[in-house]
Amino acid sequence: MTQGRPAFLGKRHLVSSSHYLASQAGLRMFERGGNAIDAGVAAGIALNVLERHLTDFGGVAPTMIFRPGMAEPETIDGLGHWPASLDLATYRARHGDDMPVGIPRSVTPAAADAWLTALARHGRLTLAEVLAPNIDLCDGFPVYPRLARAIAALEVRLRAWPSSAAVFLPGGRAPRAGELLVQRDLGDLFRRLAAIERANAGLGRAAAIMAARDAIYTGEFARPIAAFMAAQGGALTLEDLAAQKVAIGPGVRTTYRGIDVFACGPWSQGPLVPMTLDLLEGYDIASLGPGSTAFLHRYTEAFKLAAADREGFFGDPDQVDVPMRGLLSKEYAALRRRLIRDDRAWPALPPPGDPWPFEGRAGHPGYVPAPATGQGSPDTSYVCAMDVEGNAFSATPSDPGLGAPLVPGLGLIVSTRGAQLWTTPGHPSAIAPRKRPRLTPNPALLMQDGRALMPFGCPGEDAQCQAMVQVVCHVVDFGMNLQEAIERPRAISHSLPWSFHPHEYLPGVLKIESRVAKSVRDALAALGHRVVDLPDFTPAAAGVCAIRRLETGTLEGGADPRRESYVVGW
Repeated sequence: MTQGRPAFLGKRHLVSSSHYLASQAGLRMFERGGNAIDAGVAAGIALNVLERHLTDFGGVAPTMIFRPGMAEPETIDGLGHWPASLDLATYRARHGDDMPVGIPRSVTPAAADAWLTALARHGRLTLAEVLAPNIDLCDGFPVYPRLARAIAALEVRLRAWPSSAAVFLPGGRAPRAGELLVQRDLGDLFRRLAAIERANAGLGRAAAIMAARDAIYTGEFARPIAAFMAAQGGALTLEDLAAQKVAIGPGVRTTYRGIDVFACGPWSQGPLVPMTLDLLEGYDIASLGPGSTAFLHRYTEAFKLAAADREGFFGDPDQVDVPMRGLLSKEYAALRRRLIRDDRAWPALPPPGDPWPFEGRAGHPGYVPAPATGQGSPDTSYVCAMDVEGNAFSATPSDPGLGAPLVPGLGLIVSTRGAQLWTTPGHPSAIAPRKRPRLTPNPALLMQDGRALMPFGCPGEDAQCQAMVQVVCHVVDFGMNLQEAIERPRAISHSLPWSFHPHEYLPGVLKIESRVAKSVRDALAALGHRVVDLPDFTPAAAGVCAIRRLETGTLEGGADPRRESYVVGW
């Protein structure tokens, strides 16, 4: 199959992200003497400016970082909490099983917390240096076709929110491709954060950055955020903002053919990546051939098994008992693998397993979802960066700035990630006070011999983990370069509940890019998959970006042509 773009090779540093200008913003940090964390944060904030239909500075930004000398990668959850005063019964009394767009979905904004915490802990540059290209972008950047279409499609919604209409409907209409989009309030917020950093410079670099962070959650910006939420009928309070603090700690891990796979914890869907790879490790994947019926069938069935356990057990581990050690047991994977049949597809999600004995204890049975229809809201972006010193950065910012009204004067929304909580009693990710939603964004990192090997991830809702696993197989099992591995056609199962309200679940449906041979698609249908053809290259199949350290020490980068993704470096 013909490869479209070449893999990008560099000797010093690379940045790969979902937008070409964001990648350039990250690259500028290396020119200032920064490392991969400086570059990743700069590019991540740039995505908040550039991809307003997908991300926001007030949204979420789960992040994974590795620096030489660390025992393992560090995960920053970058995820907000449901309002402390709002329980499930109260919510259902107001909205039933619905989750209206906008303020009713709000959790504490966490992206700013994650970006500034990561920069303070692991970067070298000042916040002002990191924000400089983003202030420039706020002063105006050319609208690209996909953003223009997204704003135009939501024009009626935006007109109902005066603060948003002033930014996204300049002159009373949606901007056309090629016109400049100016975000003065957001740019002014960045300038004010840089000024706070300068005013606190005597405290030291890290403390000055955190002083700017604190201004959002307990300082001068917290009160207007809380006042706006109250005026809009939201439940989020000043106390909720003050309590917001990103969780920092290890992720989850497994090994796949001798490579360490690190993913985010069960507060996200991240463990699906190592769980699916554990199931696939029992097969000689390399012998099946990329794009073959055998590979796509076994991959899909393995992912459905993992997804059944996601639905059965995943939730905020601060409030939900998640048997993570059992779910990542190789012995448990071997037991679950027996449910994969080569001659027949599961017509829906298999039942969840019983991972508790593999933890040496008893526990509750897994939740079993019911089929549902409806359409969620697409969002999310991705950035990774890596340098010759061995620093690695992987982050998946999200929450569309078009999905809720902008806070007047600040140019950001308050995260709408509550849409990934459930209104269903008994679901492990059901609404509860101070609960974190089970997040779809989930950056990941491959490690080998104690060194960063490959930061990777993507946008794409519940297609994310599916695309990530397929790319890992293309690289590790099939020996492809990163760009070829990313460009290869993908299969995306919808035989699982989509994480966004209203949690669409289409038993048996397998959507496949039409570049997969028709004979293969027909053979998959004969096995019982409900095959739906996708366009040859489509954002619906996610948009992977990745960087890999080759054995020579050279850095290899790839970026997905399904979106505006580009990799840059030197």
